[in-house]
Amino acid sequence: MLPHAHETVGGRPVTDIRRDFPAFDAPAERAYLDSAATSQRPRRVLDAERDYLEHHLAAVHRGTSAAVGESTSRFEEARDDVARFVGAGDRELVWAENATDALNIVALGMADASAGLGGHEATRFALGPGDEIVITEAEHHANLIPWQRLAARTGARLVPVRVDERGVWSLDAMADAITDRTRVVAFAEVSNVTGFIAPVAEVAELAHRRNALVVLDACQSVPHRQVDFGAQGVDFAAFSGHKMLGPNGIGALFGRAELLDALPPARTGGSTITVVTLESAEFLPSPHRFEAGTQPVSQVVALAEAVRYLDEIGMTAVAEHEQAFAERVLDGLAAVPGVRVLGPSRGEARAGLVSVAVDGVHAHDIGQFLDDAGVDVRTGHHCAQPLHRALGITSSTRASSHVYTSLDEADRFVAALMDARRFFGVAEEVSV
Repeated sequence: MLPHAHETVGGRPVTDIRRDFPAFDAPAERAYLDSAATSQRPRRVLDAERDYLEHHLAAVHRGTSAAVGESTSRFEEARDDVARFVGAGDRELVWAENATDALNIVALGMADASAGLGGHEATRFALGPGDEIVITEAEHHANLIPWQRLAARTGARLVPVRVDERGVWSLDAMADAITDRTRVVAFAEVSNVTGFIAPVAEVAELAHRRNALVVLDACQSVPHRQVDFGAQGVDFAAFSGHKMLGPNGIGALFGRAELLDALPPARTGGSTITVVTLESAEFLPSPHRFEAGTQPVSQVVALAEAVRYLDEIGMTAVAEHEQAFAERVLDGLAAVPGVRVLGPSRGEARAGLVSVAVDGVHAHDIGQFLDDAGVDVRTGHHCAQPLHRALGITSSTRASSHVYTSLDEADRFVAALMDARRFFGVAEEVSV
């Protein structure tokens, strides 16, 4: 089933957008509803990486040849483009392997600072007994385990902000959790399970009143909505390329320049230093102090092309299109008993994803049935076990969208879910 010709994103028909993606060259036999895990890539992103590898490949920041100069220029121009896309200033965007790696850079740097490394400037990051790290019960494991380990290393205490029966936390609950003992507040801008959109600027204001640092997991926001880390007031933020139409193996860490310059680097080696002796090393300013070794230059170039593609469509248009997908799913499920929708209710702000739990059927069985029906979704705990535990379930089924997703695919998901309930004997026929 093809998207309707009148369905547009940023003035472009969805049918036209889908032609940009080789994954959709074949007839639309399958509905790809797993973009929150990994997005498809437009042909121009694939071409940008291939062109660099075929015609411009050379080391960056190493040597004085013309080839090195050209490669370095492409590398740093790509950094500038991605930085502008997220509201980062000069020297405020560091390349990482992915968002998980970026979050670990911050947590590990704080652990080193707590151990006395990094000199006087790093003491602002030092934690110890009596200090607190605030996280939410809804966090992806990538924004939970690093803080667990930091607390274990330093004697600090992890303080959770609890979710309600929908899996959503409130600004009031966050305000209650942040105290004079809080040193770090870490949370996701968009939940990868519920689609809840956090009040980032408000939380940042609460945290900064107590002189706490704000660390944002922006994996599910940067690919799908307009962000401006500088305007939002966060101190650090992490996101991944493979969720925003870009390649695997590349992510980014945003940090305020004065903080990055003071944070001890989690990984050390070539390209990060100014002076090295047998006894000690001094490190470059950000971002290069964090970029040890050979960099993923072709992935960086391709990510910048993905950013340009999204910019041309317009992130406001992308967000509106994906919200329409979520609302279409919610409307369809409203007539289906025995299906529990996680996250914000119909009419409330939510990102373009919907997770459900089906009474009497395990999510993995639902996923297998949907797969046989040609609908690709994600099943499991989505790397958010504490959230599912708080909701009294072990797993859920998630349908997620991106710029190429059609409303017809939302309908296919709902219809397949209804068929699954009948197949597993947990529902009578439902007419809609």
